[in-house]
Amino acid sequence: MKALLKQGLLVLIPQSDEEASALASWKLAHEDHVLNVRADPPRVSSLELHDMGHRLEACREPLNVVSSSSDPRAKAISNLATSPFELDGRIYRSVESFWQGLKFEDEADRERLAALDGPHARQLGRSLGYGATVGYRGREIRVGAWEHWLLMEQACRAKFHQNEKARAALLATGERPLIHAVRVDSQTIPGVIMAQIWMRLRKELRKPAAR
Repeated sequence: MKALLKQGLLVLIPQSDEEASALASWKLAHEDHVLNVRADPPRVSSLELHDMGHRLEACREPLNVVSSSSDPRAKAISNLATSPFELDGRIYRSVESFWQGLKFEDEADRERLAALDGPHARQLGRSLGYGATVGYRGREIRVGAWEHWLLMEQACRAKFHQNEKARAALLATGERPLIHAVRVDSQTIPGVIMAQIWMRLRKELRKPAAR
């Protein structure tokens, strides 16, 4: 194997068919990975490249969790994803179904929202808008307040604890930072709060007792 050293680049050139085959297999197994060069001890004549894992994980590149993402993990984590769960005696088709249903005072309307998928629940909820408060289980909760956000966290917790696909998607993000960056941020629950909820639940799910 011939090696060429350039600024910021190491090129390996196979000198035989056997080396070419081995290099092709190695490249395929390490595509888009980060390699670390260790300088200790400095006088060693050989060079070691240590695999640090996939670039997205090794460099901790943020994953934007939106329903339109091309990443299937982000789509499954999204509040609009169809991921049925039960919360306080009611079955919801998605987290968005729960969240938008809070805008409606009548329990029959909330039941109707609970059965809708995420996009349809969002569409119907947007047609109503928010008042100053929402009612939930006998409490009046100020819209956009911490207690309102806690309702979102409860719904997300139920989703990820009860839905295997959603839970696997969240855990598959590893240690990557999660963000929720959309064209127009929510004034009710900002993207940074939503992302913190997902990452907090991810940490919670890693604990053995959570499984």
